[in-house]
Amino acid sequence: MTMHLPIRPDWTCAACGLPWPCPSRKGQLLAEYDGAHVSMTLHLSGFFLEACQDIPTAESGVLYSRFLGWRSVPTEMIDVSCE
Repeated sequence: MTMHLPIRPDWTCAACGLPWPCPSRKGQLLAEYDGAHVSMTLHLSGFFLEACQDIPTAESGVLYSRFLGWRSVPTEMIDVSCE
């Protein structure tokens, strides 16, 4: 069980005090959802929506970057065909 959980409504990490998801939690999520990129995105999308409600003065682009923008899209999910 991780100690890197969000403290709401400001969404800081309970373990390290950094904005959540913190670097430690991001690493844990990448390991936990290895090979399940869409599932991780759906999971984080729920947190993103909750954070938008908890922090209504935050710019959506900032919250998007914080909750979803850090993920990398696996190359096998990118269609590079010209058909």
